[in-house]
Amino acid sequence: MASGSAVSDPSLNGGSSTPDENEYPSGFPQSICDEVPKEKYLCSNCNNVLNKARQTVCGHRYCLACVNWLVRNNKDLVCTKCKEEDTSVENDTSVLTLDQFFNDAAINKEILDLKVHCANQGCPWRSTLKNFEDHQSQCEYALIPCNIGCGIMVQRKSLATHLDRGCPNNKTTCPSCAGVLTPRELQKHVCPNSGDKKTTKTDKRQKNNHAGSSKKKEPCIFSEVGCPFKGNTDKLKEHESCSHVGHLQLLLDVTRALQRTLNSPPERGHHESPDLLQPGQCGASLTSQSEGEIETDGGDPGVSDKALSLHDDQAELAVGQQLDILQQRVQVMENIISALNREVEKTQFSVVVLERDDYNSQQLIQHLETKVAEQQQRLVGKDIHITSLQQCISAQQDVSYDGTFVWRLCDVSQRLREAASGQKISQYSSAFYTARYGFKVCMRLYLNGDGVGKGTHISLFFVIMKGEYDPILPWPFRYKVTFFLIDQNQREHVIDAFRPDLSSASFHCPVSEMNVASGCPLFFPLGKLRSTKHAYCKDDTIYIKCVVDTST
Repeated sequence: MASGSAVSDPSLNGGSSTPDENEYPSGFPQSICDEVPKEKYLCSNCNNVLNKARQTVCGHRYCLACVNWLVRNNKDLVCTKCKEEDTSVENDTSVLTLDQFFNDAAINKEILDLKVHCANQGCPWRSTLKNFEDHQSQCEYALIPCNIGCGIMVQRKSLATHLDRGCPNNKTTCPSCAGVLTPRELQKHVCPNSGDKKTTKTDKRQKNNHAGSSKKKEPCIFSEVGCPFKGNTDKLKEHESCSHVGHLQLLLDVTRALQRTLNSPPERGHHESPDLLQPGQCGASLTSQSEGEIETDGGDPGVSDKALSLHDDQAELAVGQQLDILQQRVQVMENIISALNREVEKTQFSVVVLERDDYNSQQLIQHLETKVAEQQQRLVGKDIHITSLQQCISAQQDVSYDGTFVWRLCDVSQRLREAASGQKISQYSSAFYTARYGFKVCMRLYLNGDGVGKGTHISLFFVIMKGEYDPILPWPFRYKVTFFLIDQNQREHVIDAFRPDLSSASFHCPVSEMNVASGCPLFFPLGKLRSTKHAYCKDDTIYIKCVVDTST
């Protein structure tokens, strides 16, 4: 629980006096979580998963919408959880006002990372809570109300089908009979004003369709004006839905031909106007289909005019019916396209939001990668510093301040091989002091010998190093030095001692890091190092001791 003074949240403000359907309960339902959410993720008011969590000074959490609603509708608001814990409590922290709520960023971050799934039946979507609301706004399985107000709830993916086939509000008016029809009714509609012959043909077509006769080839409905197409039911529907322009052109040609015929009376003795046979070769078809109705008697001009007038009426009726059907289909398509456009706009907006989030995520990742690289550099520097300190601590632990030092050397066989091959002919011991503020010294060992003892003896030398207290020490160095090679069976140690040559520069105050070594080039024969009688080298380890006698 957070503590400290509360900070006023600018998102806590007034609104309507009652919560709307999206505001209260305002949290996310627990049922969408893959695992049962922890108690700290639940709103103290609606008991749902917190949405935009706000924390009170008493330490309890509420959804932002719950806070707004509770404050608006309660004069002296007392924290719900505090009241449950102690019904008599009404102290300064349990009585809530807007300035006692603040944004709980830490818990919001944890909540947005909860694993959730879509609550819509059949939807396979799974992700984290921070993506839940974006998904809900475009979930194909979500139930949404019909967008033209019929009141029916349909899945988003089925909206277009609903508008085309089942929406009772998606109706159009037949221009011929003024009947109000749904898209499905419109497909089966037979207009009573379309004429007996047209009705007969349409009924026949519907009967054939209902019988499922898909193999029998039938002529196009515009065969009367010259369309030569024939095919089964499916191909005929496809042809009629894709050939509007060609059919209208045929109708226009026939209309023009009839108009010219009316304006120019035919010559005596001719039963049919030649002009009817010209436009698109459709006049001949029209004449053959209507031959029984336009037969003339001895070239009577009155009968000829009636026949032409009948043809004119039939052509205009066919054109009007086709235009009515096209207008009705266009209106249905416009409704469907309008619904699809709205869905496309939502999807485009979601894509823009996702692209923006992706860009921000990439920027954050780059920033974090830079930070990680910087931290790695710092860690490397700290590791080096720690190693240096460990070496210093180790050196301090090994330092002796009484003039006595025991040097333990492991892996003697390996060191001997390296010395014999010239890889590492000598090695130094750690530094030690003759007194707390005395001379700083060390030993130098040649396992394969040096000078007169090379190849036959171990050579051991004493080295005076440059120390911190050299300016206050008596020079030259004049104390007796004794070397020991320890017999690990404690029988017979090898001992050698010498006194410094006061004239030698090796025992004067150092001007560099260390003076030239001086000591015993024939300290111990190599041949006796593996003696069975003595244990000078045991477990491939030797011990060398140096004692500086400062009492003399």
